[in-house]
Amino acid sequence: MASDKRLAMLEGLTESGKADSFGWYALALEYRGFARIDDAVRTFRALRTRDEAYVPTYLMCGTMLATAGRNGEAREWLEHGIVQARATGNTHAASELEDALHALPPPPSLP
Repeated sequence: MASDKRLAMLEGLTESGKADSFGWYALALEYRGFARIDDAVRTFRALRTRDEAYVPTYLMCGTMLATAGRNGEAREWLEHGIVQARATGNTHAASELEDALHALPPPPSLP
């Protein structure tokens, strides 16, 4: 399926209210693929509201934001993801999230 058709299908699915967590996640990844970062973040936020324990959300959103230079937002997503991964016993995901967090530049120092 062509990307633009896949995007339209996923948008329709989420708008209909019939999308599960993976549907929302897939839509966010499609937006990311089109470099529509703000749409992707909005979709990841909607997924986070619907299913806070859907751990892949945090790594994908965090790394996307880091790539976009939005390190403060990336840090928040990755830190929250570590909490969720640990809460669900997903040590592998927690480790990946920690690695991504440690790869970020340090936050700016306060004066």
